[in-house]
Order: sequence, then C-alpha cells, then structure tokens
Amino acid sequence: MARSGGAHRRHRAVRQPSRFRKGLTRTLGALVSVAAVGLTGAGYYVAHGALGGITVSNALQPDDPRSSGDNMNILLIGLDSRKDQDGNDLPYSILKHLHAGDSDDGGYNTNTLILVHVSADNKVVAFSIPRDDWVPFTGVPGYNHIKIKEAYGLTKQYVAQKLANQGTSSQKELETKGREAGRAATLRAVRSLTGVPIDYFAEVNLAGFYDLAQTLGGVEVCLNHAVYDSYSGADFPAGRQRLDASEALSFVRQRHGLENGDLDRTHRQQAFISSVMQELQAAGTFTNIDKLKNLMAVARKDVVLSSGWNDDMIQRLGGLAGATWNSGRYRWCATTTSMARTSTSSTRPRSRPRWRRRSAPTHRPPRPPPRPSSPIRPPSSTWSTRAA
Repeated sequence: MARSGGAHRRHRAVRQPSRFRKGLTRTLGALVSVAAVGLTGAGYYVAHGALGGITVSNALQPDDPRSSGDNMNILLIGLDSRKDQDGNDLPYSILKHLHAGDSDDGGYNTNTLILVHVSADNKVVAFSIPRDDWVPFTGVPGYNHIKIKEAYGLTKQYVAQKLANQGTSSQKELETKGREAGRAATLRAVRSLTGVPIDYFAEVNLAGFYDLAQTLGGVEVCLNHAVYDSYSGADFPAGRQRLDASEALSFVRQRHGLENGDLDRTHRQQAFISSVMQELQAAGTFTNIDKLKNLMAVARKDVVLSSGWNDDMIQRLGGLAGATWNSGRYRWCATTTSMARTSTSSTRPRSRPRWRRRSAPTHRPPRPPPRPSSPIRPPSSTWSTRAA
C-alpha cells in the first residue's frame, strides 16, 4: 500500500517586579505549561531588549489570515525533538532523563498542539488538537494527506534536503530554515483543519519541559490508580505525590495503559497546566526577581515565539493567566472510571470547537519518490520502543 505519511512503528515541559514583568511572566507561564514546557520567567529586562534572548520566528507572514478586532488565537506547539535550535544532539545527561530514546528518535513530530482563543471580552477557550487528525498537505512531493503531527517534520526535512542539494553546508542554516518551513506548514495545517486564523504561536521541545519541571523543583499530581508503563517510564503509586523533572515528563507522555490513549494524555497535559500555575503562584515566582531569572534562562534555551509579541498583548494575557479556561478546571483525586486518569473536568466546558474533524479519505496518496542522497539525515518516521 502506498505511503501516506503516517507509516511508523507504534512505540511501546528587595525590588518588586513591575506590572509588565508580572504580566509577562504569568502569560508565558500559562502558555508554556500548556505546551508542556516553560516560557515563564521573562522579566522586566526582557521588555527592553527583551524577547532578545528568545528565538523569534517569522513563520507567520504579514499577509496570513488574522483575527478581527480584539480577538486573538494562539497556537501552542510541543515539538518532539531531541535536538537543540541549531540541530545539535541534546546532551546525554538530559536524554537519559527523558525516557525518549536518543537524538535520532522521534523526528520532529508536533505531538502537542493546543489552540487558545481569547475573545474580545477576555474569555479564554483552549482546545487540544489530536496529533493524528488527518489533514490535506502540500509542499512535499508525493503527499496529499498526512497526520497533522507530521507537517512540521516532513516539510523541515524536505526544505533542508533541497537547500543541501543546492550547496548549503551549514548545519545551523539548514536547521534554522528547515524548522521555519516546518512551523509554516504546521500553521497551514491547523488553519486547514480548524478554519480559524492564528495570530501568535509558541513552540517548545522535550528538553524545555524537563527544564521547566526541574526549575520548579518538580510538580505535584494526584493519581486515582497506580500506573506502570515501561515505554514512557511512568511508574507511580496511587495518591498525591510530587514528581521530579524526569517523572513529570513520563507523566505527561504516557499513553499506553490509559483507557483513552492519546485523549487521556491530553488530560494529563491540562492537569499539568494547573499544577504548574499553582506551583508558580505558591512559590511567589511572579514577585521574585531571582526566580524569574531562572525561568527566563529556560525560555531562552528552549522556547521559540512568533514575531509580534508586544507589551500590550503580554500584559493582557498576563491578567488572564489565573482565570479558569473553558477547557475545564481540574480537581485532584477526582472519582473516575479511567484506570490511570489523573483528573477530570469539574465544570463542563461551555464552549465547543466550531470545526469538525476531517475523516480520512478513502484513497491513499501515491508513494513519494526516493529521497536524493545527501548528508542530511531524514527525520525518523519510527519510534524508539522507549518513546511514548
């Protein structure tokens, strides 16, 4: 059967700070915890050269569709990459804690996609987009429909390969331009699926999530049932407990052994949001300049922001960070029938997605042509047995 982009093996995060600093910190904390990594910690000095230590992407073009009035849509991208922004392998000291294989595993799948809508009257709705949703796809010969998680990696590899064939030899340039193309492809795929514009985005990777949890000194969760999953490394007893950085990553990555698989994993990501925000507030992070600096170091290393984040937008979102989003408020140790579910929604969301998931077409796209030889290694379409 012809390949459609989804073939893969199943694999078994003193001076009082100014109002702007607090707003920016709350905003980044909320956004990155959603995407399972830390954007928190941009302090006042960030406002003055500010996002100057964080990688800024131009994947959103000026003529791309935008929201009207004071509405805004923000896409949160969790990238399953074991490489840094320049394409270098993550250090073994980090990889050994991720339970995610080595730097050749995982490719560049966007395993977390969360679309956040902020209305003109500051009501917030957040939706997790299932990573296996089937979407139309263009830009890479031989593909016309793929799983939405694959748009980034397929496009990144194709563009990097094309540039290498044209004579580009700098690994950093190939990585940077390839990732920019991958981000643009992901934005197109999400717009195609949802039919809504995207005004801003934030991207984080596996190392970022780990760094955030480590900076916080771990996160607190509560499980209704004991769980064990050798693929993600999750091995936790029932009850309230504090997870270190490595355990926290296993917690949000586990899907094997969960009644609803990937859907239950999105519930864990949402529960992690709640826990991180509670940790930040309880620790006084929003008013402690030293803690802000530590979180800023995480953001500078692990986060990519779209262009256009400005003072007014950040202050507005900062004021909403403590609000309950319509994705549901999560209570701990709630009664549930799911074997390993960590939390349930205590209030039924008042808003539902206005788009419908597309069904897979009855036909399969033609098999893509062989890849030309090149020093560029294609992203892995298979998973390590340790990944989950």
